Amino acid sequence: MLEFFRKFMKSKVGLALTLGFVGLMALAFVLADGVSSLGGVSAGSKVATVGNRSVTAQTLSSAATSTVDRTRKQNPTATMKQFVDSNGLNELLDQLIDVAAIAVWGDDNGMVAGKRLVDSELLKIPSFRGTDGNFSEANYRGALAQAGLNEADFRQQVADDLIAKQVQIPAAFGARMGLDPMLRYAGLLSETREGAIALIPSAAFAPAGEPSAQELAAYYKANQSNYMRPERRVIRYATFDDSVIKNVPAPTEAQIADRYKAEGEKFAATEARKLTQVIVPTEAAAKVIVADLGKGMTLDASARSKGLSAASLASIEKADYQLQSSSALADAVFAAKPGAIVGPLKGALGWFVVRVEADTSKAGKTLEQARPELVAELNEENKRHALAEFSAKVEDGFDNGGSLTDIAKDLGLTLKLSPPLLSNGAVYGSADQKAPAEIARVLQAAFFMEGENQPQLAEVDPGKSFIVFDVTGIQPAAPAPIAEIRAQVAADLMLQKGSAAAGKAAEQVMAATKKGTDMQAAMSALGKPLPPVDRVNMPRQQLAQMGGQIPPPVALMFGLARGSVKILPAPRNRGFYVVSVKSITPGKVDPKDPELVRARRDFGTLAGREYAEQLRAAIKAEVGVKKNTSAIDALKRQLLGGN
Repeated sequence: MLEFFRKFMKSKVGLALTLGFVGLMALAFVLADGVSSLGGVSAGSKVATVGNRSVTAQTLSSAATSTVDRTRKQNPTATMKQFVDSNGLNELLDQLIDVAAIAVWGDDNGMVAGKRLVDSELLKIPSFRGTDGNFSEANYRGALAQAGLNEADFRQQVADDLIAKQVQIPAAFGARMGLDPMLRYAGLLSETREGAIALIPSAAFAPAGEPSAQELAAYYKANQSNYMRPERRVIRYATFDDSVIKNVPAPTEAQIADRYKAEGEKFAATEARKLTQVIVPTEAAAKVIVADLGKGMTLDASARSKGLSAASLASIEKADYQLQSSSALADAVFAAKPGAIVGPLKGALGWFVVRVEADTSKAGKTLEQARPELVAELNEENKRHALAEFSAKVEDGFDNGGSLTDIAKDLGLTLKLSPPLLSNGAVYGSADQKAPAEIARVLQAAFFMEGENQPQLAEVDPGKSFIVFDVTGIQPAAPAPIAEIRAQVAADLMLQKGSAAAGKAAEQVMAATKKGTDMQAAMSALGKPLPPVDRVNMPRQQLAQMGGQIPPPVALMFGLARGSVKILPAPRNRGFYVVSVKSITPGKVDPKDPELVRARRDFGTLAGREYAEQLRAAIKAEVGVKKNTSAIDALKRQLLGGN
């Protein structure tokens, strides 16, 4: 779980070079379900001071809440405690400090993001659009109010994001990796190692006979955590959809006409284009890309060769594109035919090179032409409204003390029982089986219920189908009774007793091997029936073929110097590995190998990110950063439910 958060932070928040900072975090604050309230620490408390700016506890709290909420969409079991334990809060604070530092440095050096440029960013946010697909002032104001942000602060955050892009993209643009270090690295990746791995199992040194009842009880008591059975619950449930709704009224002519008028822009003729574009900081860099296109390279391939990526605009109208670029660029792009290259031309964020992929304009529709679509849309809405009213009555029944059995009977539904389930959806005692698909959305809610027979209603397919459910047969997490696992506990106890002797034997084998004795001979000298030594002769590329399932002793062998011998404990007192490396043969790489070209391009991208990281570090050193440790600790306690 901790690794999941680390990957999330690195992949979603950490790539400031391509996404910017605030575009992912500050905007997420606005679109989150809400802002956490602070008790033990003041919302205005400063968790960090950056130049003449500060990062408040409220900002960091909102960022943490938003990040955990978004993580739960990928991993429903994610919690704030896991996020904090994985160092996520500190990493998030570092990101916010980077934002503030670049903004302060940008102000000091005359960098600005004007009102029109900020406006163009706001137009890109789907949650700020109305039902007609255009920017909605009401949605915009409502989202800001929900997040507890005033407009001036929010616009400043968006401007900071744009400045961060202006600062960082040039720092990373066109980074390349030299051929000599690439050859050395490629040789490392293709090296071959020869060595030996011996396993000295604890079972071979375990004492004979059975442990006494007192020994067994004492060992079980001291190691109960090794025998925990997870909490499991049975979910009782039934599903229903709009088939329970009868006699939904058809839309009237007035409703159809009103909807056509309200969605006028949807049915109006539009002129739009599908585009692919690359934005670079200088005209010279843009001309290099255009030259690549003349040599037959694609726009995306040219961008990737310089550590950049081409952006795709699925279908954009001229007015919207003009806000993102410039009037001249929009005129040129919309005058060009599909397949044409436009640019280099100067825009708001730099120099643009654009490929017109397709003309996605569409003709308008009259009321009669739009009627089937409008009728279907209104019919669907009427069904959803009726179903929502029906489900509200079901929920009222639960609130008034109605049981799941009573509601199911009234609806004519048949209740089902799930098998005993774990919180991750697996069936207890059968790891390859999962919870029925229809209860996957309510599984976490079922495990948050404090007791049995507490019915709830939830959506399965939003607005279309629902589920009523409760839990029964709750079995809390607890150690398995010793009477049921006596043989396993006894075996583990004897392994623990044999582990100490096995460890000493491993040290003898290691010492003898270091002195030049063959490892198999050193093993034979122990006088025990032991597994034969595994002779390993393996190229490093073979590790990649293991799909992340690299045996620990093999991983150790590829981390040791030539001539080294090390001991590696096996888990759960199972024994010890003795690992030696006899020789390391570097791989030979042809400088003309096409794979080397690809590797140089990939490493150039990594080098560009490193340049951007070093620039951020230099900027922070120049503007000055000071963290308020006491405020950060207080916020951590508050987020975890403490005082």
